[in-house]
Amino acid sequence: MTQRIYSFGGGSADGASTMKDLLGGKGANLAEMSSLGLPVPPGFTLTTAVCMEYLDGLATRKGSFYESRGAGAGNGIMSGVTMGGGAAPAQAGLPEGLMDEVREALSKVESIVGKRFGDAGSPLLVSVRSGARASMPGMMDTILNLGLNDTTVQGLAAASGNPRFAWDSYRRFVTMYANVAMGLDRGQLDAIVRAEMKARGVEEEVELSADDWAAIVPQLKARVEELKRRPFPEDPVEQLEGAIRAVFASWNTPRARFYRREHGFPDDWGTACNVQAMVFGNLGDDSATGVCFTRDPKNGGNVFFGEFLVNAQGEDVVAGIRTPQPLNREGGDAETTLPTLQEVMPAAYDELVAVYKKLEAHYRDMQDIEFTIEGGRLWILQTRTGKRTGQAAVRIAVDMVEEGLIDAVTALRRVEPAQVGQLLHPTIDPDAPRNVIARGLPASPGAATGVVVFDSAGAVKRVADGEKVILVREETSPEDIEGMAAAVGILTARGGQTSHAAVVARGMGVCCVAGCKDITVHERDRLFVTRGPESITVRDGDLVTLDGSTGEVLLGSVAVSTPELAESGLDELLAWADQHARLGVRANADTPDDAALARGFGAVGIGLCRTEHMFFEGDRIAAVRQMILADDEQDRTRALERIYPMQRADFLGIFRAMDGLPVTIRLLDPPLHEFLPHEDAEIVELAKVSGMPASRVRAQVENLREANPMMGHRGCRLGLTHPSIYTMQVRAILDAALDAKAEGLDVRPEIMIPLVGVETELKILRGLVTRTAEKVFSTRGARVDFTTGTMIELPRACLTADRIAEHADFFSFGTNDLTQTTFGYSRDDAGFLKLYTSGLGVLERDPFVSLDTDGVGQLVAMGTERGRSTKGDLKVGICGEHGGDPRSIAFVHGAGLDYVSCSPYRVPVARLAAARAALESQG
Repeated sequence: MTQRIYSFGGGSADGASTMKDLLGGKGANLAEMSSLGLPVPPGFTLTTAVCMEYLDGLATRKGSFYESRGAGAGNGIMSGVTMGGGAAPAQAGLPEGLMDEVREALSKVESIVGKRFGDAGSPLLVSVRSGARASMPGMMDTILNLGLNDTTVQGLAAASGNPRFAWDSYRRFVTMYANVAMGLDRGQLDAIVRAEMKARGVEEEVELSADDWAAIVPQLKARVEELKRRPFPEDPVEQLEGAIRAVFASWNTPRARFYRREHGFPDDWGTACNVQAMVFGNLGDDSATGVCFTRDPKNGGNVFFGEFLVNAQGEDVVAGIRTPQPLNREGGDAETTLPTLQEVMPAAYDELVAVYKKLEAHYRDMQDIEFTIEGGRLWILQTRTGKRTGQAAVRIAVDMVEEGLIDAVTALRRVEPAQVGQLLHPTIDPDAPRNVIARGLPASPGAATGVVVFDSAGAVKRVADGEKVILVREETSPEDIEGMAAAVGILTARGGQTSHAAVVARGMGVCCVAGCKDITVHERDRLFVTRGPESITVRDGDLVTLDGSTGEVLLGSVAVSTPELAESGLDELLAWADQHARLGVRANADTPDDAALARGFGAVGIGLCRTEHMFFEGDRIAAVRQMILADDEQDRTRALERIYPMQRADFLGIFRAMDGLPVTIRLLDPPLHEFLPHEDAEIVELAKVSGMPASRVRAQVENLREANPMMGHRGCRLGLTHPSIYTMQVRAILDAALDAKAEGLDVRPEIMIPLVGVETELKILRGLVTRTAEKVFSTRGARVDFTTGTMIELPRACLTADRIAEHADFFSFGTNDLTQTTFGYSRDDAGFLKLYTSGLGVLERDPFVSLDTDGVGQLVAMGTERGRSTKGDLKVGICGEHGGDPRSIAFVHGAGLDYVSCSPYRVPVARLAAARAALESQG
């Protein structure tokens, strides 16, 4: 029979850290730490396979796996999940015989601890916690203090000599169990506690006495029975079975499913369930609980970082109910006056330091550690790879290579490309005016401006309407995950730098200011009020800016500046990446400034320079419009001659910026109507400038209007019908190249003809390019090497790429248009894709964001293969936005392309992704 339960504790364990797929990250690491001899409370882990067996059993009873996932709040008992609180138990037992194995594993814990589960005199209490193979902070459920009832609470009070602690633990258990295992909104119970606190005139829960809690617990249980129509369970074994079911069911809560979609985790992983002997940080002033990181998760600094609370349990730190204290002065808030753990419990602190150093050296990565101090004795409850910002990810990886903990290849595998993107986030311009209205904790760096929204659903809706939002909450909960993902920034009034908001924001790369005690949030009234002599009220829809690096909240929009990367370690990391990457990374750049920026980010050339962007600038648009409205070729040529020196100057600036690197310049692509005005006032103005009747201008605008311009008179079709346009552009490119060469620059122009679908189109236009080049070289008395190629963006071009390649020196796949023409989707009208990728599940991901490898990707591979069958040395790249997407880059690498091209700010992301693709292909 397959082993379903793995025990740990007492210096030994059945499992190991290599078994995360089966034991989950938490269970595998608990086993590993036990084997290392660290002070881990004993317990056991029910495997992820058991979870999936249980969920599959529910699915069989309900008819399908997905039906077992969600029937909405209030139906939790029948469906297995609720939309609101935790995952309520389904009307189905655990797999046959499992509870017998649980009792056997529990007896091992009892023998180590010296207490018995359910004993009236000195009861063993346990925690029941989820743990998937990858960290999903706050997404699934936990129950603490399990095993308490009206009898065992008396035994706990007597054995501990602390009745307040016992009754406090009991009320915590009732609240958590009712929420997680019975599907009750915990707000219904928290309201009872708040009412009793108000009646007793206290502001903090720690001010309530044992008698207070003893009076409150019966009220909580009565409320549970009233709402759920069944009594709160008294039998500890029944409690344990219900908790295990609830933890397994929490794998399918809406928030967990959303988190999996956002991070690409499969549904069939399942979660393990960890049952562990309780240790108590709420026994008194010689007890505490906390969370620590072996390095600073915000910036990667090599300092011991974390927070703790005296006389508390772990949920208090995460929930932000009380203000946490720093572990030490070096890694804490510089302005805090609260005593540190190092000061109040020096012995426990020194032991914790020894533990964190041992764990980081063992795992060779920054660790996120949960600990409890019970009566002065340190216990380690969990270690896992710590979530970190992009800045911290890069700094830690580079530092660990320099420290000899890991090698460069490990560093490249460890840093995600998206984390490099986070590192490039803008920051508040230090010289910009700042109206600071509040200060909190700098929980996740970056700068973000948006309208204030006070609930997750509102944030999602406003973002769908095209707005940027700042999600403001008293404190976030796992239920806010969709709003947090949609927001550009998160602001909370409560919580520390290890709160739910802070941890999740850092993982997502979202700017966050947490624990902002300068504000009072009124979520029902949809506003917050700043404290101080000049109180300011900020309402729903008002604009604010967050500085996640300083913790400042600023009123209105504030200017931002480009981040300083000199000390980030990014240059070292990307230098290692370039050593392993096969794909080159170019940039899409249309101006000299963009080209210089791209080169600064490490681009090895320009893969797409869109010449039409130059047509819209300043007084150029007037000349372009006159060219379009020209009566004959002579008038058109005169208008083009006005544009020619402007384009020549643009190209010269780009060639200077890209000295020694290739520059691919796409000839005019959009239809001519895009350059003409459509408002009547603009038409009248153009008529005046052009010296022609407004009626004629209006008629020409109508004449050029197209029903489907994306597939109309554009690209090479425009060059064939109006060859003078392409002739002017080729002259400007080559004259600029000769100018640059005369300056001593190494110029490598590549002329790209767009939207070719028939090889004859390219044959004719290549002839035009060649003839124009010879005229330029003859006139100038000098030559410059250049190549001519095409942009492959139509399915027919992919299918006939062998014939098109006869006339091309290179291919560049325009995957934006290729996606549009393959799917038949207009990117500008594809709002339905959000429903396709989430609600309906038609597509796994947006094909305009990540390349559709099954369809569009196969056309890219086919076009490459067929093109090279004609011309073996054909250079091939992609220049759509997919060129900066790591998933797309991995596919392009496998398809054998030579380079990708993306926007300048995505160049570092693409460089790392190219290296990781190469390493992945090597196994």
